[in-house]
Amino acid sequence: MKRREFITLLGSAAAAWPLAARAQQAAMPVIGFLHGASPVAWADQLRGFHRGLKETGYVEGENVAIEYRWADNQIDQLPALAAELVRRQVSVIVAFASAVALAAKAATTTIPIVFYVGVDPVELGLVASLARPGGNLTGINFFVTELTAKRLELLRELVPTATRIAVLVNPANPVNVGSTVRGVETAARAMGLQIQVFNASNGREIDAAFTSLARDRPDALYVSTDQLFTLRRVQLVQLAARLAVPAIYSGSRYTDIGGLMSYSTSVTDAYRRVGAHTGQILKGAKPADLPVVQSTKFEMVINAQTARILGLDVPPTLLARADEVIE
Repeated sequence: MKRREFITLLGSAAAAWPLAARAQQAAMPVIGFLHGASPVAWADQLRGFHRGLKETGYVEGENVAIEYRWADNQIDQLPALAAELVRRQVSVIVAFASAVALAAKAATTTIPIVFYVGVDPVELGLVASLARPGGNLTGINFFVTELTAKRLELLRELVPTATRIAVLVNPANPVNVGSTVRGVETAARAMGLQIQVFNASNGREIDAAFTSLARDRPDALYVSTDQLFTLRRVQLVQLAARLAVPAIYSGSRYTDIGGLMSYSTSVTDAYRRVGAHTGQILKGAKPADLPVVQSTKFEMVINAQTARILGLDVPPTLLARADEVIE
């Protein structure tokens, strides 16, 4: 081959490489990732999501792309962020928490959506049924009611003298409040407990609720599952400590910073299952036919140092069942 011909051929090949790369990228499916919080606080859970994708054969940057949209705790931004993903024409949207799933549902009736919610998705209006979702949504669910009964049982086991339990809920999340209060009342009747519900939908109202708690002096506190409370967890744990009230929370993020006890689904494992569900849709499964699955892995964490500060003797049987004991 003559030198000029070789240079021409080499130049043509070099020009073709970026075109091939762009074509491959264009053909790569894109996941729209929609979350109400910020990425810094959810790194472990994000790794779980990627692990679930990998289980179904997808690795970010290799054969799937991900468009991330984080609301940074500004829930009112969710509709606009969901609309951005729809305009981007992503292959599937993953939505974490009820408000996020509802924003995604309002944005599209055609793009598949995989959700992770703590409220019954049928009651929330996301799907027609768990077995046959029937629309463009499916996902992972953990029922607040079932966890409510178990949390009350664990709280009573840790504080056997407790008879009056305060329950903190966020009235801005009415579906969640309804499920929680029904679950609490049913479980409380079975255990002979008295329940008093306190409402708080922002930081100022949380302070006001604890002012009322200080006046009423309940024996223990149940903090319901709610994104607001997770975001305000430092405030909640500090106020509970100041009041010296034993409290149970909806996840280890509370016990890690001094909360007494938590019982919840394993969020990292649930994110893994969302990733696996997403991978199934990318492979061709239809959301309408892909059943909603329930979280099956649960975690109990006890902060033994906080228990000692409160003067509580944690029963050895409870310690033995805990997934983690913080000393």
